[in-house]
Amino acid sequence: MKALMYHNYGSSDVLTLKEIPVPTPRENEVLIKIRATSINSSDWELLRGKPLFARIWGLLKPKYHILGSDIAGQVVSIGKDVSKFRPGDAVFADIFDQWGGFAEYVCVHEDQLLPKPEHMTFEEVSAIPQAGVVALQALRYNGEITPGQQVLINGAGGGAGTFAIQIAKSLGTEVTGVDSARKLDLMKSIGADHVIDYAKEDFTKNKQQYDLIFDVVGRRSIFDFKRIVKPKGAYVMAGGSMRRLLQILFYGPLISKTTSKKMGLLMHKQNKEDINHMLSLYDARKVVPVIDRSYPLSQGITAFQYFGEGLVLGKIIITPES
Repeated sequence: MKALMYHNYGSSDVLTLKEIPVPTPRENEVLIKIRATSINSSDWELLRGKPLFARIWGLLKPKYHILGSDIAGQVVSIGKDVSKFRPGDAVFADIFDQWGGFAEYVCVHEDQLLPKPEHMTFEEVSAIPQAGVVALQALRYNGEITPGQQVLINGAGGGAGTFAIQIAKSLGTEVTGVDSARKLDLMKSIGADHVIDYAKEDFTKNKQQYDLIFDVVGRRSIFDFKRIVKPKGAYVMAGGSMRRLLQILFYGPLISKTTSKKMGLLMHKQNKEDINHMLSLYDARKVVPVIDRSYPLSQGITAFQYFGEGLVLGKIIITPES
């Protein structure tokens, strides 16, 4: 089978498309023929080995050589103890703990898999698991948000950001999206009430305060955000530089204890319940995955290069040709 692989940390130029053996499922695993895999920020971080915490699975060299956690495909064969799935079943999953999605086949434990809804494409369902759940959990960081509250999403034009806009709007909030000029029209089209081009306006100095701030970017100081969080409001960061991560880990608990503002880091919890909640929002037409481009696996290096430029509108999907 073909697989997009890397053996050293770096940018898209360390990726190579290789021919490797098709894996054999263990007793509780199924072999999946992959039909679609989406790129997440976690893939980019593990590829580069930055921030430093991305090297948790290998300080000097990566432990896993095939990235890709959000997969969708069809069951080809099953291990002898598998009882939940049969060959031909359409499935999807977040395999964040093992990776391996940017390939033609992957083996996955049956407990990680969910049936693919018949009315969704493989591309759509592969876009949801990680980015959708990160957005959902971030918006729940300070408890359930309520109608009329004001929500700001920094980095709103990417994968988690586009989901967050739609979820927040479905709950009746007033949403402000911050991103580059290229993404403003997209953010408006999926429901953002206000959009800000970060290159033209410093949104931390416009005297507007918010009940919840979801920071997907993680480049600004926590103190910039502290002044625009309302009393009893919250700021949650889902990714960023090592400097900003350390800053929020140190000052976040201190600010939360000494003020009425809750500020901290999102610890993404991979689980089927939140994925199913995202599917229910899709069924209610409250959330639709925003897919910028799909690339064949043979152009996976180009796909990662585009992702690294920060221009992606929503999600990028990689699909094996065969």
